[in-house]
Amino acid sequence: MKSFKADYVFPIYADPIKNGIVTIDDTGKILSITDDPSTLAPGTIQELSGIICPGFINTHCHLELSFYKDKIAQGGGLVNFIKDLLTLRKAGVATDDEMAEAAANADQEMYDNGIVAVGDIINTAITKKVKQQSKLYYHTFVEALGFLPEKATEVFETALELVEQFKPMQVSLTPHAPYTVSKELFKLIKKHSDTGKNLISIHNQECEDENKFYRYKLGGFNDLYEHLGLNIDYFKPQARNSLQSIIPLLTNNQEVLLVHNTCTNLKDIYFIKRFDRRIHWCFCPNANIFIENRLPKINLFIDQGFNITLGTDSLASNNKLCILSEMRVLQKKFPSIGIETLLKWATQNGAEYLGISDTKGTLEPGKNPGLNLISGLDDLRITAESTVTRLD
Repeated sequence: MKSFKADYVFPIYADPIKNGIVTIDDTGKILSITDDPSTLAPGTIQELSGIICPGFINTHCHLELSFYKDKIAQGGGLVNFIKDLLTLRKAGVATDDEMAEAAANADQEMYDNGIVAVGDIINTAITKKVKQQSKLYYHTFVEALGFLPEKATEVFETALELVEQFKPMQVSLTPHAPYTVSKELFKLIKKHSDTGKNLISIHNQECEDENKFYRYKLGGFNDLYEHLGLNIDYFKPQARNSLQSIIPLLTNNQEVLLVHNTCTNLKDIYFIKRFDRRIHWCFCPNANIFIENRLPKINLFIDQGFNITLGTDSLASNNKLCILSEMRVLQKKFPSIGIETLLKWATQNGAEYLGISDTKGTLEPGKNPGLNLISGLDDLRITAESTVTRLD
């Protein structure tokens, strides 16, 4: 049994506890949370400076891209980022073993940074062994990518084969993004998702060109399809942007995570409210800055009745896999968002989306959520000196 006392304990589901004490057993299960040290044996409490919170939930990562850290130029925009990434993959700059080793190192980095659960995107089986051996909980999202209607069935069946490779671990089939999934492929994924359990995680409105392409068939995505050698003559401009075009194609039987949302506006948020889709939002601010040099309009999403989560994206588009770093960026840019809100996004909300809130996301007796100590705060605000340390 171990007891930790800090300036504040943030249970997340309840108000912060000043001078709170968390007691856990040898397995990390929470036994009690109190502010009364007299209930514990003298000399058994480890006193710490900072705040204690649950382990972080990273709802969006690409572990298999870890090898590409520092290999893609910053600020070139999404289309150039995709081109550069595809060029690296095609060139075979790394063996599968090297990719797996980089993924294992990234997995350890997340553990060291207080992350306890991850929603991870894959296109290959490279990370399977890493996840089998990891201390972290993983839900793996197998991406289906295919913008040509005639390829929809083939792409869908290939993705399902990869899903089977990751079982019995938690795994589901998901569309990659509006600009890489044909309507026909969306329909196949929807039919697959309308029964059983199949969490969805889809990249959404990462740049203005995505909306421009859907509305007018203009912009950089035409260059991308030409680069890929794809004939998209079949695609006709829509009366709606990308998000408004795909929402009706998504299942209403699964939790759906919309990731990045860099160019999502209030009209889009209101549009979603007209549909009975189970939408969650994920923000990856460091990756947004790395790729597009801009952030989503986070304030628009607050108090809209949706679940907000945080992710790191990949090391190809980020210099670290650290949820505290993501919170730091958001607090600096949006100072009105307090640490209590940010911590909820980083813990409880992610656990609820991934379906693991019975064990993780909040500090409650009987749960095993992991314990993080955040130090170096200034009046409960995250600073450049703030750090996270795993207590369990």
